[in-house]
Amino acid sequence: MITPAISNPTRSWFAVYTASNHEKRVTQHLRAKEIEIFLPLYSVTKRWKNRITAKVELPLFSGYIFARIDPTEIIRVLEVPMVYSIVGSGRGPVPLPDDEIERLRAGLQGRQAHPFPYVKVGNRVRIRSGPLAGLEGIVVRTYGSLSVVLSVDLIQKSIAVHVEADELESCAAGIECTGYDALARSRLRIAR
Repeated sequence: MITPAISNPTRSWFAVYTASNHEKRVTQHLRAKEIEIFLPLYSVTKRWKNRITAKVELPLFSGYIFARIDPTEIIRVLEVPMVYSIVGSGRGPVPLPDDEIERLRAGLQGRQAHPFPYVKVGNRVRIRSGPLAGLEGIVVRTYGSLSVVLSVDLIQKSIAVHVEADELESCAAGIECTGYDALARSRLRIAR
């Protein structure tokens, strides 16, 4: 869902944090206030308990919409029901780069997209599928793809294994991942 662009050089894009499953309703309220919004959607087929299936459009970034506003209009956005905040630092809302939103808009035109777990280089992860399932490591980028660094503490050596992002699950900072193979845990530890 995209509203027409309004030419105003003082306006910037902001990420608006909303109640989950209320993104479309918040979008309607902001449109009524004539605020430019961007709500990227993706299609999925849902099947309910009564065996009825339907194709529905859901927000690509659950809980977030993008609004292009002047910093003086922030209160107008925060007044909308089910808007929790505008994403920023402790000092206030932080605008997103205009070119980043424009690239996102252009990149999604006519293409299929779907949500994906956020995997960042440097994050601690567990491999959840394949022959290395259950092992933990640190995500690194090598030769343009993702790898996980696994370490053998006993011999103080590490290896980097190429993986796909969908094979990984994130571990909370400072908390050891649980539920993986005990033998793997005793032999291979995270590179620190």
